[in-house]
Amino acid sequence: MSDDKKIEVTVVNYSDRKFLMLRYIDPVTGKQKSRSARTTDHDEAEREAGKWEAELCEGRYHEPTRLTWKEFRERYEDEKLASLAPKTLQAADAAFNHLEKIISPQKLSSLTPEVLSRFQAGLRKKGMKETSIATHLRHLKAALNWAVSMQMLPKLPGIEMPKRARGQTLMRGRPITTEEFDRMIAAVPAVRSQDAKVWVHYLWGLWLSGLRLEESTVLSWDEDAPISVDLSGRRPRLRIYAEAEKGHQDRLLPMTPDFAEFLQKTPKTKRHGLVFQIHGLQTRRPMTPKRISRIISAIGEKALVVVNKAEGKHGSAHDLRRAFGTRWAPRVKPATLRLLMRHKSIETTLKYYVAQDADEVADELWQSYELGKQKRSGKDSGNTSGNSRPKSG
Repeated sequence: MSDDKKIEVTVVNYSDRKFLMLRYIDPVTGKQKSRSARTTDHDEAEREAGKWEAELCEGRYHEPTRLTWKEFRERYEDEKLASLAPKTLQAADAAFNHLEKIISPQKLSSLTPEVLSRFQAGLRKKGMKETSIATHLRHLKAALNWAVSMQMLPKLPGIEMPKRARGQTLMRGRPITTEEFDRMIAAVPAVRSQDAKVWVHYLWGLWLSGLRLEESTVLSWDEDAPISVDLSGRRPRLRIYAEAEKGHQDRLLPMTPDFAEFLQKTPKTKRHGLVFQIHGLQTRRPMTPKRISRIISAIGEKALVVVNKAEGKHGSAHDLRRAFGTRWAPRVKPATLRLLMRHKSIETTLKYYVAQDADEVADELWQSYELGKQKRSGKDSGNTSGNSRPKSG
């Protein structure tokens, strides 16, 4: 700090105050600021003045913010969340609503590490899963980081994130097998008797494409759509604009041959509008992704496809996407699979899809072993050179 802006804290004795006061002039605003020395001893007050002066000059002192939680939430939603994806806004709102029900914070500065720890405990008492708790905390941490960047908080309060339980699986579901998918297709009429054909077509589309559920609901034949089918190049591709993509960037992606063949069965005269026309039977309006997700899970339940026994979870749209990944993992390189799945990190691809099932690896080992035995047996039986294994005794 330059000399003309040096802060000097002095000790002042006000007759109407119990303790001595510490005072300085803010070099930026020119306003006088003061606080109690919490002592009547002048020497002790001078020492406190020296400490405060050092903190101010080194930028280590921050005045407690008076911003209320309600005011902060309104600003964060207007200035930050409004520019993000709708799903991010919904998830952040859910985290804030839980915080208000459990903690009821009045001031933004009241969100201390101890308070945030109590928030976690409150979520657990409600029976919330650790993965859901972690999601809420991540959104809350992002909000508080923004508060720091806007100088609404001096620093980010410590947030102890939930640790994954030992032995806990990375996926709440699992890839659906081909046999299970066939059962889901067979179960469609029992769940959607009036529009079974539409839902069979849609499930096949999810199975072959690897699209996320939200992406599939906006997949279109029209080139100006957020996600569209592009058949103009040497090979069929998907064109995804940033606003519809989880990674928030425009992409031109290769399409797997089986999904391309599936799409090309649609007559050229009908290649306009949405690829998957999923409408409510009564409203005749497009279904929301949430409603579609529930219906797919109902089909999985009807087909007795259980992907997580502990949680009673049945086959879902995301489990169909997982199946896409596991089917293509043995056929392509990890980098190619990452491109098909549009994972941000290659580690995600490796964790979820490249590692083969233990039974599949065991089958491969046994097949290789049996094949080796057959080759060795054939070599021994045809050996007439006198180099056969000597007989015992």
